[in-house]
Amino acid sequence: MSTAGFNSQNGTGQGQAYANGPSQNPVALQQLPGVSYGMTHQPNYSPMQAKAPAPPGPGLYPSGPYQPVPPVSSYQPVPPVSSYQPVPPVSSYQPGPPLTSYPASPGQPLLTRPPMGGLPSHTPPQSASPSPGPRLPPAQATPPPPSVSSSSYYQNPQQPQPMAPSWQYNTAPPPMGPPASMSTPPRGPVANHVNPAVSSTAPPPPSSAVYTSAPPAHVSHSATQPPGPRMPPTSAHGYTQPGTVPPPMNPMAPHTYQPSRAPYGPPPTGPPPTMKATPPPTGPPMGNATPPPPKAVAQCGGVVNSTLSPTEPDCQEGDIECPGTVAGNGPQAPNSYNHVDNKMAGLPQPGPPGRHLGHYPSLPPGYQNTSTPHNTTSPMHPAMQAATQPYTQAPQPYQQPPGGPGPAQLSPSLAAMSLQSSTPEALRVVNLLQERNLLPPRPIPAPTPCLPQDLQKINCNPEVFRSTLTSIPQTQSLLNKAKMPLGLLLHPFKDLSQLPVVTSSTIVRCRSCRTYINPFVSFLDQRRWKCNLCYRVNDVPEEFMYNPVSRSYGEPHKRPEVQNATIEFIAPSEYMLRPPQPAVYLFVLDVSHNAVETGYLNVFCQSLLDNINALPGDSRTKVGFITFDSTIHFYNLQEGLSQPQMLIVSDIEDIFLPTPDSLLVNLNECKELVQDLLKSLPTLFEKTMETQSALGSALQAAFKLLSPTGGRMSVFQTQLPNLGVGALQSREDPNQRASAKDIQHLSPATDFYKKLALDCSGQQVAVDLFLLSSQYCDLASLGCISRYSAGSVYYYPSYHHQHNPAQVECFQKDLKRYITRKIGFEAVMRIRCTKGLSIHTFHGNFFVRSTDLLSLPNVNPDAGFAVQMSIEENLDDMQVVSFQAALLYTSSKGERRIRVHTLCLPVVNSLSDIFAGADVQAISGLLACMAVDRSVTASLSDARDAMTNAAIDSLTSYRQSVLTIQQPGLLAPACLRLFPLFILALLKQKSFRTGTSTRLDDRVFAMCQLKYQPLAYAMLMIHPSLYRIDDLTDEGALNISERTIPQPILLQLSVEKLSREAAFLMDAGTVMYLWIGRNCNPNFLSQVLGVPSYASVPDNLFMLPELDTAESQRTRAFIGWLRDQRPFFPSLRVIRDESQWKASFMQNMIEDRTESALSYYEFLLHLQQQISK
Repeated sequence: MSTAGFNSQNGTGQGQAYANGPSQNPVALQQLPGVSYGMTHQPNYSPMQAKAPAPPGPGLYPSGPYQPVPPVSSYQPVPPVSSYQPVPPVSSYQPGPPLTSYPASPGQPLLTRPPMGGLPSHTPPQSASPSPGPRLPPAQATPPPPSVSSSSYYQNPQQPQPMAPSWQYNTAPPPMGPPASMSTPPRGPVANHVNPAVSSTAPPPPSSAVYTSAPPAHVSHSATQPPGPRMPPTSAHGYTQPGTVPPPMNPMAPHTYQPSRAPYGPPPTGPPPTMKATPPPTGPPMGNATPPPPKAVAQCGGVVNSTLSPTEPDCQEGDIECPGTVAGNGPQAPNSYNHVDNKMAGLPQPGPPGRHLGHYPSLPPGYQNTSTPHNTTSPMHPAMQAATQPYTQAPQPYQQPPGGPGPAQLSPSLAAMSLQSSTPEALRVVNLLQERNLLPPRPIPAPTPCLPQDLQKINCNPEVFRSTLTSIPQTQSLLNKAKMPLGLLLHPFKDLSQLPVVTSSTIVRCRSCRTYINPFVSFLDQRRWKCNLCYRVNDVPEEFMYNPVSRSYGEPHKRPEVQNATIEFIAPSEYMLRPPQPAVYLFVLDVSHNAVETGYLNVFCQSLLDNINALPGDSRTKVGFITFDSTIHFYNLQEGLSQPQMLIVSDIEDIFLPTPDSLLVNLNECKELVQDLLKSLPTLFEKTMETQSALGSALQAAFKLLSPTGGRMSVFQTQLPNLGVGALQSREDPNQRASAKDIQHLSPATDFYKKLALDCSGQQVAVDLFLLSSQYCDLASLGCISRYSAGSVYYYPSYHHQHNPAQVECFQKDLKRYITRKIGFEAVMRIRCTKGLSIHTFHGNFFVRSTDLLSLPNVNPDAGFAVQMSIEENLDDMQVVSFQAALLYTSSKGERRIRVHTLCLPVVNSLSDIFAGADVQAISGLLACMAVDRSVTASLSDARDAMTNAAIDSLTSYRQSVLTIQQPGLLAPACLRLFPLFILALLKQKSFRTGTSTRLDDRVFAMCQLKYQPLAYAMLMIHPSLYRIDDLTDEGALNISERTIPQPILLQLSVEKLSREAAFLMDAGTVMYLWIGRNCNPNFLSQVLGVPSYASVPDNLFMLPELDTAESQRTRAFIGWLRDQRPFFPSLRVIRDESQWKASFMQNMIEDRTESALSYYEFLLHLQQQISK
């Protein structure tokens, strides 16, 4: 996104726009063939674009025939896809068919790319399982490798491109297909993949050039360099070198304020010039630098999008502070500052001095910024540390010039600082076929951006904000050449041990792009600062001159907002459109015969009773309960009643609220009635024989009840809904679970749940779904209610209070965390980035209200998000770029708060620097999100092929464009040495595997987790951690809270690492397996498991006994420490050779070969074969 605006310049038309009900977006933007709305668009690297399908042939392995394909080194320019140029009002667009939220009717195949010439082919690639037969000798026993024929990042330049679903990396994705009626069952994406505006592109010109890029046709709306001599970067002081043209400001007339400039030449040496403080504006809000998007695109639902009065200066429609019906309150002590939130105990900790970022040219040397220590948390599980650990590797040496550069215009020495001068570890050449033990004994940390030390110290923690590339390419063509995805992974509401909180009547923001002031802005002098996203010069408000930490005046660069990359503001009243929403919790409970049989109701009621006082909220907190089977039951809990009163509504076709004012009650005033109800609920329905489930009607009733206030709806469901609206039928064929063919029914069967979710989102209601079932429940359909309302999905297959105690323990622990964790209501989130960059696709649970505003009726600390980006304008004159995520929410105490995270990354102009900064875990996490979308919108085999091609393409680019000496073997830079392993792990993960029996709901839930989980947790689900734990020692152990936590080394996921004489723990994220070898040390069995022999180990053991032995304490401490690092509770399965869980354990041995999937070594051979073509 170009920072200057939040509208449709990024070519997304994001929203599957939805106007409070089934009406559809009347504004559809259609691009005519040959007409470009584009920025200076380079041919875009689209990593999931299809290669030419190969003709059918023998030797089929998982997803398609293995046939030779044209060399991956020849590419063809891809025309710009859905990029925009600022245009006059909507009437100037060519009329086109209306864009609907649902891509295609059941009979229409989904198209994920515009036709590239010729008629589209809708025939999916053929595939089949390996045919049974006698085993071949080892040389021939390898199953044919996965086909690279059906999905890749680029087209075959030799022939017109047939229609095949494409996975766009760095461009806005094309339309999903022809319009479909809202009444037809959708084939739309399960995941919240943001669909773009309709467009079409002209067929590409024939060319055999290797990624040739046309010169820019025209420029975008953002400020660009005028014709004439190239503009040199200015210094940190805002002075331009003599004899050069001053940098242009954003074309912001009539609003842009162009301050007077100091004369060219060296900085003055006297005292700072006296400047009168600029009073705050009293007129209408500043306009964005770009025209606003068409209004219909920004609408999401009824009252929520009421346009703001122009008298409120900081609330523009669609701006981060203006989510529609938003609230916030709380005492506004002027300019107070709490270094640590009162919920995150800790005292103010002034940081060490030493940063020269905000140095003023005419002030004494002491006038410098200081930095606060990095956010620190308790020691973490090694796999978590790998994915979340703050940047620890030493940055490249950088000699700071006197006076200190501001990050927006760093010295040219940074741009010239090439990583190739002395080859860093990240670029060390690794031959993957020769180096077998690539997995490090300790998880790898996030790569360190190549920034000056003072910037790096204050950069945003990678636990919160992480980029797939820590060095941003200067141009789109350079990014295309690297063939790696550019995107961001966020964990914006993460629980932090240290969070600076600021209360101020003035929140300082850029007048042009609305960026919040942050550590990476430049102070030109004491009264002016330059935005690090759009480069506008802004005045420093008078109030900002006072530093509440040091209680001194005249040092704005030392304020906490400029010292912390993560900060939280308590927002003043202009950030509200209505009184603050109270915390409202509504529980919707399945009480059919099936539900009572599972026994979940006892666990739920007891858990809520135990934790009711820990429910986040204040004196206004409200709660309510609805139960349902074939009828809907409401509970009158009005103060004054002697006991709860049940009201039954049997007319489920026309649902109504019997007593609207007494169904949601104040928790403090009616706590005794609520507790009485929770004690009686389990027995109330224990004799029921009602087997039907009217879930849809119950959800409609709950929506009516919560609409006036907003809040959280918690839904507990144990079977397939089979009565009334939203009724579903079983779509799973158990005989097809292990089919090597494409998996059917990954998309919803009805649009009822999505439409209801969008209605909920419009009224600030989020829906969390707890699915406890032993039967198929169609999670692909039911999950939409949470996905589009920013809720969460919890899934407990085969839940039963007696037969599956491990699941009961999981449910109890998850429920306690769910009830007591922090929550934000009526939230919105916007991600801004330096001009020239564009965000085009979002992943996670939310609804996109306008082109880049995510609607989050609830936000919780366990939710992760991902975005894909492209480079719309060359970043030639920039040494660094910045990204800022701003999350506005109402706390459970009724305060309106804004949490802001800012990340700064260097810009590079060489491929070797791009590869050196590749973050292999972030890349894998983003590819997993993209593959989930691809599986739903196209097919599972397309997604699998596209992931394989991701590895082929990046390693091909490295070999051809970075390596100076060609050597035999499969070569990778050290930073990407685990990339093929992670891709193979994804191919074998429950979401994408074939040839292994996988229940449809299990597969869909695994996909939901990949899209929703923060990276640290998702990586464990992709590549589990394996440890030997029968010989734990205190050597290298951590000491936490007087507990000693052993730190065993990580082992490769291969059976050859197992030993019959040992015991091993596999941490797979949501489940842990403790594998006991047949000849395991008897000492371990007796001291840890409390059994005398291997034969005595129980089959259903799911918890370790608490024994008073050193071995038992070490083992339990290690497992407990692993569990403490994640918000959900992983169950433990103790398995022997005969255990029913052994197959699940062995399926996670990613490096080994199975009947339907390659071993790691065979996969490497396949990659080498494709790369060498």
